[in-house]
Amino acid sequence: MVRVLIIEDEIIIARFIEQQLLSSFPCTTRIAVSVKEAQAAMADMLPHLLLCDINLQDNQSGIALVTELREQYAFEVIFISSYQNRSIIEQASAINPANYILKPVDEAQLFAGVQLVMNRISQNTTMGERITHATTLFNTTERSILQLIRDQKTTKEIAQELFLSPYTIKNHRHNICRKLQLEEGNNALLKWVMQNHHLL
Repeated sequence: MVRVLIIEDEIIIARFIEQQLLSSFPCTTRIAVSVKEAQAAMADMLPHLLLCDINLQDNQSGIALVTELREQYAFEVIFISSYQNRSIIEQASAINPANYILKPVDEAQLFAGVQLVMNRISQNTTMGERITHATTLFNTTERSILQLIRDQKTTKEIAQELFLSPYTIKNHRHNICRKLQLEEGNNALLKWVMQNHHLL
């Protein structure tokens, strides 16, 4: 079931969004009306999806909050805002949200905006988790191998580039999969790299 955190300081709007989500999608929800509540909820709930207002009546905007949270957590975000000016939309789009919905929000708009993102979440198993930084999890050789996998290199090509045997590369790949708790078949490591390339 998808976990959704609604970050919205106007409780009536937050409750409306929550009601629509619960009636349309298999999800659990939580509301945060401030930056502090949102930070606490992230650690507690590990949401897959954030529906976040941009103007939070706090010292921090929704854009800044999401940027900060992405350092620690993997999630999709939909911004919900009354801001229609170009510079705010450009600032929001710079951090790659899944969608941007303008207030006032109606049922059809919300359903359409969230439905597209729900499909993305169901295909991405890393959403709703804490981010383990590659710098702490992998040694230098493993990081190099992951970067070369990201560049679509084969085991043989990686071996040539790193002056190691293909057998050694296979061992490293096995160790990486173990650290990530991945099955070794079905291109699981390649899929992980493509979904987490920003960590490398």
